[in-house]
This record gives sequence, structure tokens and C-alpha cells, in this order.
Amino acid sequence: MSGALPILYSFRRCPYAMRGRMALVIAGITAELREVSLKAKPEAMVAASPKATVPVVVLDDGNVLEESLAVMHWALEQNDPEGWLSAGDGDARNALIAANDGPFKHHLDRYKYFTRYDNADPIEHRAEAMTFIERLEAQLASHELQPGESQLFGAKRSMADIAIFPFVRQFANHDRGWFDVLPLPHIHAWLAGHLASDLFATAMQKEKPWAPGDVVTLFPLAA
Repeated sequence: MSGALPILYSFRRCPYAMRGRMALVIAGITAELREVSLKAKPEAMVAASPKATVPVVVLDDGNVLEESLAVMHWALEQNDPEGWLSAGDGDARNALIAANDGPFKHHLDRYKYFTRYDNADPIEHRAEAMTFIERLEAQLASHELQPGESQLFGAKRSMADIAIFPFVRQFANHDRGWFDVLPLPHIHAWLAGHLASDLFATAMQKEKPWAPGDVVTLFPLAA
């Protein structure tokens, strides 16, 4: 890349932003980080992307990436050292991500934030979300590797793992006591591995919300 650094508008705890940040880290792309307060979104971000959801990446040529999967693909097309885009069958990988972003996210929201929805029964939605968790358990177990050795499409992490992991983390964290005793050995090991990874630690760089005039904050921070 040449010219000015891309500008990354992000919210640290957002799972969509997490997966975008992890792709930037693995691709070795440095960006200007602008942490967003969801209660006071920066005018510059809204001007760049009127839908005003994170992540948003403003490129040095003025183009704007305003979907997390678009951010991931763009970053990995620059540099994909672990072969995230080539792991497994592309159609199967995309279908799994679509199931995460569609039905699983629908039920996750109504499980975690049920008061925001009319007549949402969190236990019913938790049960529906579990069908996807069980699908992931079966996918991880299908490679005949020990728990902790398997990723969704083999022994190495892929775009699917990183795109899905932040949402499984959110689901698990809502009631850890309940989740941690579920008979899901591959899921538990897979989740723990991603949570303990250097990649996740780097992507979870903590910064105060950005304001115009602030000193530039680089993402990721140098080791």
C-alpha cells in the first residue's frame, strides 16, 4: 500500500469489528485506529458510512469498506500468510459464515438482548442458537483431530474460524456457568484456543474513544 494509512473506525467489543481487526493484524496492515463510542458516533465516520456501524475502513484512495467481511477480504487480498481464503471448500466456508451471520446472530441477539424485542423468550432463542453451536461441534470433530487441534476446516485457522469465533465468544459469555458444562469438547477447546491466541490479544488493543484533533493512534500497536 502507498499513501496515507487506512482509517479504521472500530468498537473494541463489537464482534464484527473484532473479526475485521484480526484480519488486519494477520495481513500485517497498519491503520489509524479511531475507537468509536456508540453513544456519540464521530461525524467523520457517519459522513464516510451513513449506516454508521462498525467496522468502517476508509482507504487512502477514498474508497470505504463498511462491512466486516469486506474488510476481511480486502485485508487478506493484500496478504494472506496463513491461507485463510484458501482453507477448505469456499462454498462450505461461506455457507457456515452465512449461517453465523444470519440465523445464529438472530437468535443470539434475542437471547442476550431479549428486552429489546417484543415477546422474545431468551431460553427459546438460546435453544435455537444451540443448533448452530452443535453444527460447529460436528464440523470441528469431523477432522478426526483431538479437541484443541481442530479448526473448522482442518488443523489450521481460516477465515471461517475468525469470522465466527467472536460471536461464539459472545454467546458463551452471556451465561458462562451454563455454557461451560455443555458436552462440547471441541467447541470448548476451540474457543479457549482463540481466546488465548496472540492474534486475539493484539486485536483487542484498548483505546479511549477518538475525537477530532487527537494524536494518531496506530493499529495494531508495535510489539
